[in-house]
Amino acid sequence: MNSDWLRPDWPAPASVRALSTTRHGGCSKGAWSSMNLGERCGDDPDDVRRNRERLARVLPAAPQWLSQVHGTRVARHPGEPGRAPEADALVAFEPGRICAVLSADCLPVVFCDRDGSRVAVAHAGWRGLAGGVLQATLDALDCDPATVIAWLGPAIGPEAYEVGAEVAAAFPDEFDRCFVPQGDRWLLDLYAVARLKLSAAGVPEVCGGGLCTWSDPGRFFSYRRDGLTGRMATLVWLEQP
Repeated sequence: MNSDWLRPDWPAPASVRALSTTRHGGCSKGAWSSMNLGERCGDDPDDVRRNRERLARVLPAAPQWLSQVHGTRVARHPGEPGRAPEADALVAFEPGRICAVLSADCLPVVFCDRDGSRVAVAHAGWRGLAGGVLQATLDALDCDPATVIAWLGPAIGPEAYEVGAEVAAAFPDEFDRCFVPQGDRWLLDLYAVARLKLSAAGVPEVCGGGLCTWSDPGRFFSYRRDGLTGRMATLVWLEQP
């Protein structure tokens, strides 16, 4: 496993494993250098396949990938073999089922319950947050939110994420504190939005949330910064007993 890949600092049960990749450790070249795991961002498909194979070799099984659409649909792993469900979150209740999302500025959110019996991961950009992808993921976990722990992975930070009026209008007034005026635009704090959403849903413990993809080009891909770029993966699974 690459030494700079991220292990969440969160009080998850021993049966829960999670990680986020960085841009290091793969074979992609140019704008996608080097551990690009996204198939739909212009990279050489053979390089992406090799990168995914490298990742799979350090995991107990191959990840279940999604066809992400910035929506709120949650899929369950296992699904239909050989098919990437069109969804932006994934839940699993069985050991060895590796849930994965891709990101390059959007916020990956990992979930587990305190019993270590269920896990989930969500891809949450502003559209997904406004639409309710975190609540939908909690609903799909089918447990008391008070027993859930969440971890916020690397995303574009509040000093860099400039958005327009249509984004501000997508959130009710209680989220005004997450927006800082910047001329006729706003700086949006995705981490703060996620924390408010999770708190309102009854999740008592939310960890992470301090890494900015935009401001660290040596470590992270960032679509907002570079346009043509790769994708990182955030994964969670239950260990086999």
